[in-house]
Amino acid sequence: MLKGHFITFEGIDGVGKTTQSQQLVQSLEDAGHSVVCTREPGGTRLGQLIRGLLLDSQLTDISQQAEILLYAADRAQHVQEVLKPNLEAGKIVISDRYLDSSIAYQGYGLGWDIERIREINRWAIAGIYPGITICLDQEPRIALSKTGGDRIESRAIDYYQRVRSGYCQIAKNEPDRFHLVSAEGTIDEVFQRIWQIIKGRIF
Repeated sequence: MLKGHFITFEGIDGVGKTTQSQQLVQSLEDAGHSVVCTREPGGTRLGQLIRGLLLDSQLTDISQQAEILLYAADRAQHVQEVLKPNLEAGKIVISDRYLDSSIAYQGYGLGWDIERIREINRWAIAGIYPGITICLDQEPRIALSKTGGDRIESRAIDYYQRVRSGYCQIAKNEPDRFHLVSAEGTIDEVFQRIWQIIKGRIF
């Protein structure tokens, strides 16, 4: 049985997920909680190798099936090596990206079969779903101006508009779990919006 809390951060590239997840880790630790912070892809040794492939701007010919399966492989290892044992130990686990990224980026963004993506990932995640998802929301032209331009970040603005719309649809479908939070403002202003959601669910 999972005794811990699983929180995920989502959003298009450049919205500040890493910064805000680190802020949340610090605040939860200050409140006396045991917290593990991780990410996808790349939360394990195998995941780091997969991340290198997925983000390599020179690999322009990765097939649809291969991209979906590479993300799922990273996720399967992540679940077994990091998420499941720490949640069973009663810790709060915070992940920068999870299943919703595949749905938004490969499904809504690229127009690939969303139900097939879900089906593949159901096997990968072994029943481990987040209790709270924070999705930072910002206009893509603003967010992408802060990125470095890897293979995914180099995709067109209209692609990121579809990804953003996908996240909005997920929020509409799962309002109890999935929270859209404006990424506009200072780091502290954004964090206070997040903290109000987390406080109401964790404490």
